[in-house]
Amino acid sequence: MLTSGFVGLLTAPEGRADAPDFHHAPSSAASLENPYRGQAPAAQAGGRLYALYCAACHGRSAEGTGNIPALAHGPVQNVADGEVFWFITKGSNSGAMPSWASLPEQQRWQLVTYLKTLVDAPMVVPAPVAASMTPVTGPPPPAPFTDFRFEVPGAVHKIALSDLPAPFATSSAGNAPTIVARPADAWPKAPDGFKVQLYADGLATPRVIRVAPNGDVFAAESGGGQIRAFRGLNADGKPERSEVFAAGLNEPYGIAFYPAGPDPKWIYVGDTDSVMRFAYRTGDLKATGVAARVVDLPHGSGHWTRDVVFSADGKTLFVAVGSESNVDDPDTTAAERYRADILAFGPNGLHMRVYASGIRNPSGLAVDPRTGRLWCTVNERDGLGDNLVPDYITSVRAGGFYGWPWWYMGPHQDPRHLGKHPELRERVIAPDVLLQPHNASLQIAFYQGQQFPDEYQGDIFASEHGSWNKSVRTGYEVIRVPLHHRGKASGEYEDFLTGFVLANGQVWGRPVGVTTALDGALLVTDDGSNSIWRISYVGK
Repeated sequence: MLTSGFVGLLTAPEGRADAPDFHHAPSSAASLENPYRGQAPAAQAGGRLYALYCAACHGRSAEGTGNIPALAHGPVQNVADGEVFWFITKGSNSGAMPSWASLPEQQRWQLVTYLKTLVDAPMVVPAPVAASMTPVTGPPPPAPFTDFRFEVPGAVHKIALSDLPAPFATSSAGNAPTIVARPADAWPKAPDGFKVQLYADGLATPRVIRVAPNGDVFAAESGGGQIRAFRGLNADGKPERSEVFAAGLNEPYGIAFYPAGPDPKWIYVGDTDSVMRFAYRTGDLKATGVAARVVDLPHGSGHWTRDVVFSADGKTLFVAVGSESNVDDPDTTAAERYRADILAFGPNGLHMRVYASGIRNPSGLAVDPRTGRLWCTVNERDGLGDNLVPDYITSVRAGGFYGWPWWYMGPHQDPRHLGKHPELRERVIAPDVLLQPHNASLQIAFYQGQQFPDEYQGDIFASEHGSWNKSVRTGYEVIRVPLHHRGKASGEYEDFLTGFVLANGQVWGRPVGVTTALDGALLVTDDGSNSIWRISYVGK
């Protein structure tokens, strides 16, 4: 096994259980005392909170929906109240549920109290408001902020640091999406001259997607624990072959081919707890051997995605490791060690170092093929209101500090850490492109094909998974960041692929991964409809 000399530091963060059974909850969580246990008023209040925040995913009676687990029975009912409280606070390791630390502590305990009543005699959850076919109305958000109603292909947005509101200018919303089946008349929308086709469907939570030098397409099916490979293209825009390249992985996400060039020998995969690599020969659609574990990574809860990419010279493996929490202080939270960082290793997993820090969740990495510069896309923090803090896309400086959790967007201090680390204020790097707050930007790719018009050459495409912490949804699209043929952003971005949210606010699709196919088409994974979309240019 190939491992880093820092494995001991990375695999067993202080204070966490060695073999946790419930979402890696620390042993101390079980000793937390529920101050409302058995109190009917608290359970009733928790039921109302459940209807507001949880029922859309877990079902009105907490029996689960689709791939979302039941809460009326199963693990939640077999662990201590404190472990459930910890889980609600920290969020799901699978990424299906965000941290609810923004809810007051009292409300989180009320939710726990309600859930613990379900095992005996499920309480009646207040009926949700019937899904209305009436479009979402109301005034638009203050410019330059926007929401799904105003996201249309070709619309250009630019947010400046001077546009940022004060913290808590609005309340912090809990507005997780209700995922519905794609209606027959719903289809992604691209700019004029582009054609959108359904490339593949029926997948198991497709996430990062990347293309091998020979044109085969590899996609991480994170929900299925596998990497799938596609080959060829038929007249309907669908692959001619689809094979599971490797299975039995632990929430796979990032994919990288090594070394660069036409004949890579390895495929690296970012699992949530490690980087794995498979021997590879050009044309392989199935792994021919057992994966080697290159390096162990921090893991446990919170942000679970681990993107991987190699430097232009092939000497450095970059790994994105998001934070454990929304804004826990690493000074006092051992579980945040080596998280909210971009880590760097040699290709063999040795010589670990922190390449850049203070990046809450650098969920997507890419290297500009023209300049060799590393870029990332970032999920910033929640809980400060509708229009704070912007997600962002930025080039990454070696040794750079981007603020989390004490600062954000340059010299703006998070009020939840008031007075902490004043010496870091002037070190905080402001990112290149500010996106809509709570967009959940997940993957980026540089357009390298020859099919799109020349103005797209070298530009960035990024997938915006969509908000849960904003009163009116934003994101749920693919955007384009112009680099103006010189590898440098000027702050604006453009809506490119939209239409994943219905007029009534229900969601049928959530873009995740984006890459350029060998023929120059754009491929976009969507884990809302478990599909891959193909966008080609056919001319105006």
